[in-house]
Amino acid sequence: MLRGLTGMVQFDNEGFRTNIMLDIMELSYKGLQRVGTWNSSGKLNITRLVPPTSVHDSESLHNRTFRVLTALSHPYGMLRESTVALKGNDQYEGFGIELIHELSLMLGFNYTFELQLDNVYGSYNNKTKQWTGMIQQLLKEEADLAITDLTITSDREAAVDFTTPFMSLGISILYKRPTEEAPDLFSFMAPLSTDVWICMFSVYMGVSILLWIMGRICPYEWNNPYPCIEEPEELENQFTLQNSLWFTIGSLMQQGSEIAPIAVSTRMVAGIWWFFTLIMVSSYTANLAAFLTVESTTSPFKNVRELANQNVIKYGAKIGGSTVNFFRDSADKMYRDMYKKMIEEPGVLASSNNEGLKWVKERNYAYFMESTSIQYITERDCEVAQVGELLDTKGYGIAMRKDSSYRNQLSSAVLKLQESGKLAKMKNRWWKEERGGGRCADNVSSGNPSPLNLLNVGGVFVVLLGGLVLSCFVALYELLCKVHETSRREKVPFLEELMAEFRFIARCHGSTKPIRKYNSQEKEDSPPTGEGTGPQNFVRMSIYGDTPYGFNTNMKVPLT
Repeated sequence: MLRGLTGMVQFDNEGFRTNIMLDIMELSYKGLQRVGTWNSSGKLNITRLVPPTSVHDSESLHNRTFRVLTALSHPYGMLRESTVALKGNDQYEGFGIELIHELSLMLGFNYTFELQLDNVYGSYNNKTKQWTGMIQQLLKEEADLAITDLTITSDREAAVDFTTPFMSLGISILYKRPTEEAPDLFSFMAPLSTDVWICMFSVYMGVSILLWIMGRICPYEWNNPYPCIEEPEELENQFTLQNSLWFTIGSLMQQGSEIAPIAVSTRMVAGIWWFFTLIMVSSYTANLAAFLTVESTTSPFKNVRELANQNVIKYGAKIGGSTVNFFRDSADKMYRDMYKKMIEEPGVLASSNNEGLKWVKERNYAYFMESTSIQYITERDCEVAQVGELLDTKGYGIAMRKDSSYRNQLSSAVLKLQESGKLAKMKNRWWKEERGGGRCADNVSSGNPSPLNLLNVGGVFVVLLGGLVLSCFVALYELLCKVHETSRREKVPFLEELMAEFRFIARCHGSTKPIRKYNSQEKEDSPPTGEGTGPQNFVRMSIYGDTPYGFNTNMKVPLT
């Protein structure tokens, strides 16, 4: 038995070691650590209580080199423009290239980009039971990561792992930019909706008729047509039906008229009508300016349903991509029918997005692709535009082999970039600034202006209605006050005088009103000439004055 560097060393009579005790060591980022023992009798004793935490350790990727697979797809991966020959990572640029660089700075790993020459992202072949493109490269361990506009799908998720989506998007339609619509002959009516125009005409007629009726009801609107004649036979009213219509239309057209209301009630109607016309004319003028400055456009279709229900415009997507697979696997029968038509129709499935864009510009063709790619194209090519809303919602992610130990670190880093706003700045740079971005920003229409409906201007109609109702009560009050004054002065029953006024108003004819005569027997002094000294018969005439509030003149005229 000897004592060596590793402890006690024992040998048997044949020279073999006995009572061997070995320590089990594990190499961690903190150095060698003892995690158990083993002896020659075959007993294994593991003393480590917790599993290794390298999966969640932020240092687990330090100094590690990844082979990153990318594809030439603008703006995710592009060849850098340079006058000198570039090699290695320096020859690539784009959103995906910058994203990998930002992740490497956060996690401390190195990377080497490799190009997917055929630009095939990866789909499962049911016949060969094999994956293609980038997914195949990952499964064969010929690459560690794959980044481009690679959509996260259930099929791909079953074969490889993805990080948290670094971009959300959906499928939309790329088509020629809508053409300008020919001006309509009656485009001046566009600022207001049809129901508003109908209501405008209705209140115009209603206010005109109400003003005519109130002019007949209100005693202060009956004036002496000839002021030089002190004893007129009849009074005249300026608010005939024609004049009432002219007064209201003059106010609506902001031109006015020579007619001016006198009584309080008719002035109330005029005031509330002027307020109504002020609001309506201002609203119409403001919305008309919007209609004249914004160009109206027209497109053969406005959404995917209209596209599916016609046979003139051909449509397709990228062959073997997730977009065409969406139509194939959709639960909506319309989408499945569209997929069947795309498969059966020759020359509608493009090999790349660039080929699809070329077909859109040269043929009567609509191309289905991801909305982010459409946004990138429409920022630079003013001949095309996005049509309709998104068909679905999905995301782009970084792909890696199944059960990769670095998935959580990469996903956490992507989330930090999203929360800090770094991803949004990167997208704005590569979509709107680099490589001619923002060229078509001025041509993007914010949408055609909408005509004002009753929900927009309903309040002014309510104010108008309230003012008209109030003015009706004021007109009735003025009539009752005048009838009461006349009945008391002329000693006639109030009800009789009121019914006489109502009978005249109900005639609804003529703009003149004869002065009523009241018979009375009065004793007077003998006249200077004539026979006898007995009483004589006289008539008393009640004349409604021609002043704003009806100064009355009572006079006696002998009866013949």
